Amino acid sequence: MLNEINQDAQARMQKSANALIDNFKKIRTGRAHPSILESVMVPYYGSDVPLTQVANVSVEDARTLSISPWEKPMVGAIEKAIMKSDLGLNPASNGDVIRVPMPALTEETRKGYIRQARKEAEGAKVSIRNIRRDANGDFKDLLKEKEITEDDLRRGEDLIQKLTDKFVAEVDSLLESKEKDLMEI
Repeated sequence: MLNEINQDAQARMQKSANALIDNFKKIRTGRAHPSILESVMVPYYGSDVPLTQVANVSVEDARTLSISPWEKPMVGAIEKAIMKSDLGLNPASNGDVIRVPMPALTEETRKGYIRQARKEAEGAKVSIRNIRRDANGDFKDLLKEKEITEDDLRRGEDLIQKLTDKFVAEVDSLLESKEKDLMEI
């Protein structure tokens, strides 16, 4: 019973950490990386699909992404979708290929991205703490139903606290590396 709650909490905390990693991918660092465009949706035959399903996205050089649509008529739609995406990118096409230059980050934009990264990290920590609260509540419910002893309750709460500390430390290290990445010139 205790192991099941512990494993469930660990799996959920890992999902929170993975979600943070995905959110950090969307915060650009000044270097070109295809994951920046993962959230861009392009209208394709009446429905919105991810950009990666209608074109090949590759890194041309350190500050430029190259997008090669699989169908030539998609060039205009892809350009519009990138401009609407709130990423602050201005694509330029030469007929078949769309090039997306990454503008250099100013000190102000870097600080804004760091604030955004800290907010995302705090959200992940809150999520992890909520999972801890749920697991501790499950332990207390089991105690009320007399399925476990008070010693088991303490042992379970200690395990969950250690798990929480581990994942909060992981979130802190992810944030630290992202901040370091953002401050590189």
